[in-house]
Amino acid sequence: MTDVATWLELGGAAAGAGGIGFAKARAPRVYWSLVGLPVTWGRFTWTYRDTMEVCGLTVQPSGFRAFVRRNVVRAEVRPVPPKVRRVRPTPVGLRVTLRLPAGLEPADIVASSERLRHAWGVRSVTVAESRSGYVELRMTGYDVLQRVRLPRSARPRDLVVPVALREDGTVFERDYRKVPMALTLGATLSGKSVYQRNLVKGLAQLPVGLVGIDCKRGVEHGRYAPRLSALATDPESAGRLLDALVTEMEERFDLLALYGVSDLWELPDEVRPVPLVVLVDEVAELFLVTSKKDEAARDRTVMQMVRLGQMARAIGIYLEVCGQRFGSDLGRGATALRAQLTGRVVHRVNDKQTADMGLGDVAPDAVAAVTSIPPDKPGVAVAGDTSGGWSRIRTPQTSPAEAAAVCREFAHLTPVLPFLASFRPVAQLAPPIPSARPLVKPRPVTE
Repeated sequence: MTDVATWLELGGAAAGAGGIGFAKARAPRVYWSLVGLPVTWGRFTWTYRDTMEVCGLTVQPSGFRAFVRRNVVRAEVRPVPPKVRRVRPTPVGLRVTLRLPAGLEPADIVASSERLRHAWGVRSVTVAESRSGYVELRMTGYDVLQRVRLPRSARPRDLVVPVALREDGTVFERDYRKVPMALTLGATLSGKSVYQRNLVKGLAQLPVGLVGIDCKRGVEHGRYAPRLSALATDPESAGRLLDALVTEMEERFDLLALYGVSDLWELPDEVRPVPLVVLVDEVAELFLVTSKKDEAARDRTVMQMVRLGQMARAIGIYLEVCGQRFGSDLGRGATALRAQLTGRVVHRVNDKQTADMGLGDVAPDAVAAVTSIPPDKPGVAVAGDTSGGWSRIRTPQTSPAEAAAVCREFAHLTPVLPFLASFRPVAQLAPPIPSARPLVKPRPVTE
């Protein structure tokens, strides 16, 4: 009987260990909640002061405090670390709010984030300044970007589109009210198209007008035709479409002047024009010319895009520019246009120069992160902004059929815009696939 009980205990222990190992590989969120969170919380609690001291994140106490500890408490005077104000568990990690002592700044914590990650055995540690004197350590217990699934609460609203997941478990949102113009870069098969599909999928559900410029004969944006108010499929039609948008921009500025306001959202609801999002795919095609006679048309097209980038935010026209490479080597006006695109998302690129073009002027520290993106993780990117902050993100996998289905479902939201009537695409069914021809030509039957 003793032997049976012993074998049952060993079998139960082996099954438990196997279940934990399976959960760690296949259900990391469950493993984190049951095992990782208690272990990490305990390690953080017991080693916090020593870890901060070793990482150089402490300051000498004030004279009065040192006097009290030495003469009243009779204790050793040790350097003072940031004070822990709050510890909050999350489904993917741990968040700790710290009160910085005099002499430390958030940049000091950011510089030591890698050392803190190794000390506490977590996947990543990111630092966010919550308010003056306070920072939040966002620790993740596992690779959140391995299997990306946006939470159900992440839904499009008020020109805010959730498109990806950050490595700290929060949702990366494309907010057109805060960042009206953006540039997305990435090499072939880096996940750039998947990012755009998620963006179109979210925008299609909002009361906005979508304008597509796809000089690859519309192979990418053509499937979104039911939800597009306009589509240009070659540089010539793109130039005419941009001229129409600039004319509309000038008329909307006249409307703002008539009502004495400076922003589209200050207009009364009954006269407010619909916001427009201009999606430009492979922007380099608008800069390339094959002969000298096409240069004048190219310069005009680029100039119109620069004008939209400079002034169109106030009247509700937003640019979403996408390409593999974008810089001064494309030609005249490229640098001026890039300066207006404040939002930056850079996927895996083929060279460091392209990473510099995308993030070097807004978040220089993020360039190294871009060049380290592995090719076997499409959809992983680095998002930066003019504040200098950046984060790793990954978009969930979305097929072209899924994005096209959402565009058909919300086709009734497509606004009627007379100035774009000549550019309105016509949704066409795919041509039938011809039947396979026989490999061997049959011989005629002879009587």
